[in-house]
Amino acid sequence: MELRQLRYLVAIDDEGNLGRTAERLYVSQPALSYALKSLEAEFGVRLFDRHAGGVTATPAGRDIITEARRTLQQAERVTAAAERHRRGATGVLRVGFEASGAGELTTRARAEFARRHPGVRVEPKRFDWGEEAVALRDGRVDVAFVWLPADLSGMRSEIVHTEARVVGLPVGHPLADRTGMSILDVKDEPLMWTERAPRAWVDWWAVNPRPDGSVPRWGPTNDNVEEMLEQVAEGAAICFAPASMARYYARPDLAWVPLTDVEPLRVALAWPDATDNPLVHGFAHVVRELAALRRQ
Repeated sequence: MELRQLRYLVAIDDEGNLGRTAERLYVSQPALSYALKSLEAEFGVRLFDRHAGGVTATPAGRDIITEARRTLQQAERVTAAAERHRRGATGVLRVGFEASGAGELTTRARAEFARRHPGVRVEPKRFDWGEEAVALRDGRVDVAFVWLPADLSGMRSEIVHTEARVVGLPVGHPLADRTGMSILDVKDEPLMWTERAPRAWVDWWAVNPRPDGSVPRWGPTNDNVEEMLEQVAEGAAICFAPASMARYYARPDLAWVPLTDVEPLRVALAWPDATDNPLVHGFAHVVRELAALRRQ
């Protein structure tokens, strides 16, 4: 059993189809089928049931795939630990964020930290739809601005930024010229969403359920900000976003209207609870200072 085979196993489960999995992994389908059969022979159990639409994990397969995911995550942590030492623990700080992060606080904090620590290289790492919390957990970043809600168990975190939410609409939409609107004003509009984020995260952003008990009219899915905005601009659906996205992703074919009756986005600065990296604590100190200045 090799990590490569476990990655195949997880990818097959994600796709539910050997052909699509082979394309995703850039391997031939016969090679992928052979790897799967080899694992089943080694484990002595059938991992997937084959059917006309693709494959579905068996009960044994589900248990094994769960452990495979944990093993791969742990392998990533091992690699990240080695990478930290290769870089030199005092020379690089990796800061994670999503989309527009915590607005201008994200950029200002990195710049101020770099000014105070001229020998340290600050590396910004952008992620999509809740992945910044996962990246923090598996060691791809040292500290991150995390959009809430998120699972931050085992992490230290503090709220450093809040901002209102807005509706993204194609220019020319009947509601695009408004100065503000209620969530119920758009309850019949198809809403962009993603399958890549935890369901609680998706529901919070979608305001599901709505104040009147209704559920969103789900529109197309997307994997990142750019895909989302392309589909909004072409009129396929609307989207909800933080107000800073209207500035950071300004486009002539999009209109942004404030949502007046939903709770704001909260952004936490988070890092592993057990970290002894002085750069992380130094960065947190800078963010606290800047956040306090903004509140004055």
